[in-house]
Amino acid sequence: MSQDLLLVGSVPYDTPIEVFRNFGGPLGAHLTAMPDGEVGPRTHWISRIHYQVFALHPDLEIIQRPPLENGAARVNPHNASESWRFKLREGVTQIRFGDPGWRLGYTRDAINSYFVFKTLRETGELRKGLRFQVSIASPNSAAPPRLFSTMRECEILREAYAEAVASEVANICARIPPEDLAIQWDCSTEVQDAYGAVQGLSKDGAIARNTGQMRALSPQIPAHVALGYHLCFGTLGGWPRFSPENLSATVDLANGMIAASGRKVDWMHIPALDSLDDAYYAPLANLQPRGAKIYLGMIHHMATFEQRLKIARKFWPDFGLAAYCGLGRTAPSGLGEILLEHEQAVRAAGSIE
Repeated sequence: MSQDLLLVGSVPYDTPIEVFRNFGGPLGAHLTAMPDGEVGPRTHWISRIHYQVFALHPDLEIIQRPPLENGAARVNPHNASESWRFKLREGVTQIRFGDPGWRLGYTRDAINSYFVFKTLRETGELRKGLRFQVSIASPNSAAPPRLFSTMRECEILREAYAEAVASEVANICARIPPEDLAIQWDCSTEVQDAYGAVQGLSKDGAIARNTGQMRALSPQIPAHVALGYHLCFGTLGGWPRFSPENLSATVDLANGMIAASGRKVDWMHIPALDSLDDAYYAPLANLQPRGAKIYLGMIHHMATFEQRLKIARKFWPDFGLAAYCGLGRTAPSGLGEILLEHEQAVRAAGSIE
């Protein structure tokens, strides 16, 4: 099976069937798993969790929401300064989400999209053997520190979300055959934290601070379900939210996540800027994937793609390719060009030694 490409998750079409046909069809021979595009509210990633889940909890008080735009209510922030912000109500020391296995919405979306996926695979529009990919925001990214005034409040919400997301994962795994399923943890705040880029947090202890959640969650995923990770520099307000000098902390975090998973990790996605500096990619030589396939998020700035590919291969010769992140915050009008870039990248990777 070819593993040349990874689609991180979001593709801003209106429906899963458009995503499957327009991306899964042309790229399927190079993919291990196919996401549903995280269509609808999921296009804006964790913002959907903030207004559909957190904002409705009676123990959380909203202290900031995205401002009106032309007099109309808006639920998705344009940048971090417009993010939803909350505080715990007086006396609250623990939060729980009811309706376990369903409250976060991941299960309902996965079941609905899997039906479309399976149907298209049966009719030959998607290739046999392709897995259905469910991408899920990690607890530390779903509840980043910017949502609260104190880390203790943030930690209380993270604990509640972790409990709820574990129920969702169990529900998804019970309803989709394991040989058809892949679960991917999406981790953005963790990468910023690893570089000391989260306000109020010291870089010291960042790896341990962010791998504990995976030590608790990943072993619960059945062995025959594929498991992957997407590390991200963030796209809220534009990509990248921050630009590290090299991949050292990303590699350290990747190694920590894999070691903490308590089971086989099938892939690890590592974003990469458009640097042409050997020193930027040199930390890749320190990867300890333990059998996981490495995907570098290099499909962007295509004028320098081949140069960057050659440089990265000096330090880690065998990797697949991906975009730097999901495509949810890109304009739908650009999806045709992005598809062509993925096809171009696969051809270039196969022709360059």
